[in-house]
Amino acid sequence: MAKDYIYAVARVRSLEMSLFSGATIEQLLAEKKYEDCIRFIKDKGWGGTEADFSAADDILAYEEAKTWKTVKEMVPDMSEFSVLTLPNVYHNLKSAIKVATMGEVNAKVFFDGTEPSGEKMTDIIKRTAYEELPESMRAVAKEAYESFLHTGDGQLCDIIIDRAALKAIKAAGEASKEKLLQDYARTYVDVSVIRIAVRSAKTGKTSEFMKRAMEPCSLNIDKLVQAALAGEDDVIDYLLQTEYKEAGEALKTSSSAFECWCDNQIIETIKPQKYNSFTIGAIVAYILARLNEIKTVRIVLSGKENHLPEDAIRERIREMYV
Repeated sequence: MAKDYIYAVARVRSLEMSLFSGATIEQLLAEKKYEDCIRFIKDKGWGGTEADFSAADDILAYEEAKTWKTVKEMVPDMSEFSVLTLPNVYHNLKSAIKVATMGEVNAKVFFDGTEPSGEKMTDIIKRTAYEELPESMRAVAKEAYESFLHTGDGQLCDIIIDRAALKAIKAAGEASKEKLLQDYARTYVDVSVIRIAVRSAKTGKTSEFMKRAMEPCSLNIDKLVQAALAGEDDVIDYLLQTEYKEAGEALKTSSSAFECWCDNQIIETIKPQKYNSFTIGAIVAYILARLNEIKTVRIVLSGKENHLPEDAIRERIREMYV
């Protein structure tokens, strides 16, 4: 395996030098206007030289597509990275069901680069040709589509698919021989379940709703559900007794601090890969670091566009890999 990835890791080390550091994000944050921020990232090479992008969504979509294109050039077998793309695949399934049912075709609702594509999934759903989907998606696609068709309940459709996505991510992590991907999948599922509990506590969801939405993970689901039924303070108390006590501390501070903590767990998981020069782990870490960078820039741009105070934007900024 070492021989397979020596060249790719060497290239990743070079690419890491262009990742935004915390200091670079502070410079971006210091720009006064949204338009100044767009100029700043374009001066850093974002958006390419051929396309004349002026909208944040176009620039960020370009950068994400460029990231995956670069990895595909380095690594011939992209199946190793399937666990990282599963959230986008299942998001596209949710969107495909709603487009097929309601005809929502004006907005850009699909992530690019998934297999099958969002447009292909829409066609499959319209024809109810579930056998053309990957085997692991067929049953959930049928259940979610029929549920949405008969009830019109978009939230129910979403939790059916989101739960299936967590199950798929957990299974992919368990099947991987790469420890980083195992750790990533475990962290992703745990943090997702914590998010469900927190949001359910805020909105007064039922025990049935939460248990339908939550995939079994390293947390005690029954205790977490009972805490969420009692309210956010009880969720905090439960988390403080687990390995995720920092989530409870963040939640005490604010919702924004909690959301930052959620995303920062992935960065903490991948940081040791800075010193790994021979396995796929370094490449996985670069992908996740790049996606985190793009998400952080999106947060800053959105804040500037909506004229949020600098402190309010800073509270939402994610930890950087470099």
